[in-house]
Amino acid sequence: MTKPRTIGVRVLLLDEQDRVALVRHSYTDLWYLPGGGVKKGESTKAALLRELREEIAVENAVIERVLGVYHSRREHKDDHIVIFVARIASAAGGTLKRADPMEIEQAEWFALDTLPATLSPATGRRIEEYRAGRSGAGDW
Repeated sequence: MTKPRTIGVRVLLLDEQDRVALVRHSYTDLWYLPGGGVKKGESTKAALLRELREEIAVENAVIERVLGVYHSRREHKDDHIVIFVARIASAAGGTLKRADPMEIEQAEWFALDTLPATLSPATGRRIEEYRAGRSGAGDW
């Protein structure tokens, strides 16, 4: 049996105070970067902007660069994940809106030096790469 190959996107979204947007899904206790799957015929950029709208109702993100491209074999998949760095000029009064309350349990801004203890390991590694000024590639 062949593992399905998927392409996903996540974003290290920063506000004007250099806080990072994180989401906690309804099906896990860990915090993640917003993102999701790329649909057939969709570019990674279009998927990223769609996921921001669908998960946290962000419409005005400006993509700065690609942080890295990663590969995951978890969950019986062959998953490729493109991580973008993007900024938002205004954090709407400091709060994030959960655009899809069925999927997103919480959405919050966190200072880079006060990240939650329940941060997913991969998210923590991506944030550390960003803070160190590195771009990455490799296993998720």
